[in-house]
Amino acid sequence: MSETRPLFTVVMPAYGVEKYLTKAVESIKSQTFSDWELIIVEDGSPDKTGELAEKLKETDARIKVVHHEKNKGLSEARNTGIEHASGRYIWFMDPDDTVDHNLLEQVAGSLEKNRARLVVFGHLEEYYNEDGSFAYAHTIRPEERYFTDTDEIHNYMIRLEQETIYGYAWNKMYDLDYIRENEFRYETVRLIEDIVFNINYCNDIDSMNLLSITPYHYAKRMTGSLTTKFVPDYYPLHRRRIEMLLNQQRYWKTDTPQHCAVLGGLYGRYILSALERNCDRQSGMNSKDRRTFCKEVFRDPLFRQLLPMAEAKDSKALKIALKCLNTRSAVLCTVFGRAVHIVRTGMPMLYSKTKSGR
Repeated sequence: MSETRPLFTVVMPAYGVEKYLTKAVESIKSQTFSDWELIIVEDGSPDKTGELAEKLKETDARIKVVHHEKNKGLSEARNTGIEHASGRYIWFMDPDDTVDHNLLEQVAGSLEKNRARLVVFGHLEEYYNEDGSFAYAHTIRPEERYFTDTDEIHNYMIRLEQETIYGYAWNKMYDLDYIRENEFRYETVRLIEDIVFNINYCNDIDSMNLLSITPYHYAKRMTGSLTTKFVPDYYPLHRRRIEMLLNQQRYWKTDTPQHCAVLGGLYGRYILSALERNCDRQSGMNSKDRRTFCKEVFRDPLFRQLLPMAEAKDSKALKIALKCLNTRSAVLCTVFGRAVHIVRTGMPMLYSKTKSGR
């Protein structure tokens, strides 16, 4: 590595985002902190994303573009970024989001105080209607803390998961040398690639900075995200997520009743979402199939361990769902899932607010 390596490498996988890419890149170019490089990994897009990326590269010498001849998916695009990165820290930004102009400056300032393995910051969830108009925003902000003790990190991490902070990649900056030394890479898996990477990365870190800022603007669009996508293996993927989190707690010896109660609440949320998704026509499931699914979940040792002690934090909807699940009534749970599905498909904005307890 050159001694002149930048402090930050921004990796931006890009597939089919010609509508949003320029705005995302401009938010990086406008940073008040200049010691960065941006690597756009164009992942075999069917539209003009690749051409646009090349044009954007010409506007700033710090921008590089790597092309995949065919689409390889988000994980492989990020892995390509890791291979080409030269910064001390690496950050994976989505190509349809934006960031405030002083994000890198604030992260750099925190690293002067504590040269941590991981930096975490907050974000704004910005919801958009199907016509593209802005609907509302929700702030997710961690408290400001600088960790240099592994036990403190281990005991605190479950809180980050509960606050929907642990599971993302784009609200974190990682030590690139640490990634390479440990050969961490993104697994090719849908929906949970971020949390799988984060669990592996965080198992043995000894320092972490939490910044009480919300510079990342995470766009959640009704079309293509909350209303149209169907993932047939949604439940087994999220069951794996909970099991990995539980195993991490065991590895750290922090699998206390309190922490398991948090995991139980999160697991209940994913089960409820699976019950709702089972009502989608694309699932191919009838009422009998949905009841059978419930019975199989009820027999699962993970369910039997975590659900009886589950807590819902501040979500009234989840509290009701947990009571329903703990009856272990397949009929009641399938009816509840159907009701949620009606709300999700008919009133997606109301669904998104209710789901997050707002």
